[in-house]
Amino acid sequence: MAVPTTRSQAATPTARVGVFDRFSVVLVAVAATMWASDTYFRAQLIGHLKPAQIVVIEDALVSLFLLAFLLRGIPELRRLDRRGWLAIGLIAVGPQAIATILFTTSFSYGHYAETFVLQQTQPLIAILLAWLILGERRRPWFWPTAALAIVGVYMVVFAQNLTAPFSDLQHGRLEAGLYALGAAALWASGTVLGRFVLGKLSFTTTTALRFTLALPVLLIIVLLQYGGSAFAHYQSSDALPFLGIALIPGFLALLLYYRALRSTPATLATIAELAYPVAATFIASAPPPYGFNQPLYLPQFIGTGLLIAVILILNYTKQRTPPVVVQEPAAA
Repeated sequence: MAVPTTRSQAATPTARVGVFDRFSVVLVAVAATMWASDTYFRAQLIGHLKPAQIVVIEDALVSLFLLAFLLRGIPELRRLDRRGWLAIGLIAVGPQAIATILFTTSFSYGHYAETFVLQQTQPLIAILLAWLILGERRRPWFWPTAALAIVGVYMVVFAQNLTAPFSDLQHGRLEAGLYALGAAALWASGTVLGRFVLGKLSFTTTTALRFTLALPVLLIIVLLQYGGSAFAHYQSSDALPFLGIALIPGFLALLLYYRALRSTPATLATIAELAYPVAATFIASAPPPYGFNQPLYLPQFIGTGLLIAVILILNYTKQRTPPVVVQEPAAA
């Protein structure tokens, strides 16, 4: 899916810079923060439902909410060539349908250090994919800035003992690490492929296709795993948690994310997405039933400050980044 031409999207003379475009990196971080609310809602479901059973209902509800956008976007689908369809299909199958299941499965092994450490490879994978697929090039100052953001997130996640992950990794299980690494790679590909698709489709149509195309894949996964009893374990009390997951980290967050991503190079967006583990950590510090009463430590506040500073710097310098290489329509 390499892209042959070098037209910069930022160079379009008729483009009007609005609030969403001017603060797009910050808004990607806001969307990632909204994803973290998933922790609160999912905790009410995970006791009696398996990961795939949760994800399939979440996806079905969001697909329903986005139905109007999908129908309105049907004329746009003529813009998609084979590469475009391949990209949106990979987003639906990988980041939407499979990555969350892999990440949750990694957690089930109980080796949380491996899961969190390997999850920090996501921005590195996304930067590599953005270089290969989108042709994005970063100036030298970007790399220490990105490293500072990763250090900040590390301080938040492992504030209680900053050296614990290294000793824990030596006694970890290969399977838990592979699941976490697989989830990180799929989510990283979702950022890059989403940026590619947004060159052809509106953000609303892109969001609707992500969930709608993932639904049959998730149904097949659930039926293969649990057979005819796959949908026999839901309870009436699940309605509100499912509605919360579908509305906040699903419907609203993904619409905001793809609108902001339209104006944000993938290499910058993947750093802004690090707001997710930071927000999830602070949510976990809330008292039950909103969180898990986890204590907060000074390094967490320092790390959060570092990440916020990096996001603001990247947003300020966004217009100075090199051109993004995009796919030009084939000549008739």
